[in-house]
Amino acid sequence: MIRSLAIIVLFLATLSSALASIWVRHEARKLVQQLQALDEVRDELYEEWGRLQLEQATWGTHSRLEAIARKNLGMTVPRGEQAIVVSP
Repeated sequence: MIRSLAIIVLFLATLSSALASIWVRHEARKLVQQLQALDEVRDELYEEWGRLQLEQATWGTHSRLEAIARKNLGMTVPRGEQAIVVSP
C-alpha cells in the first residue's frame, strides 16, 4: 500500500514537473518575442530621433533665419552709416 502510494506521488510529482517545464518554456518564448518587438520599436525610435535632430539642425541654420528675416520681416543688413555703436 505504501509502495503504490509512493509510486503515485512520484508519478504526480514528475507529471507536474514536466507541465511546469513546458509552461516555463512557453512563457520564455513569449517574453523573447516581446523583447524582439520592443527592440524593433527602439530601433525605429532611434531612427526617428536622428531624423528629428537633423531637421532641428536644418531649421536653425543662420542662412535660413536670415532668409526668413529678409522675406517675412523685410529686414536688411544695415549700411555703415546706419549702424550705431554703443559703448559701455
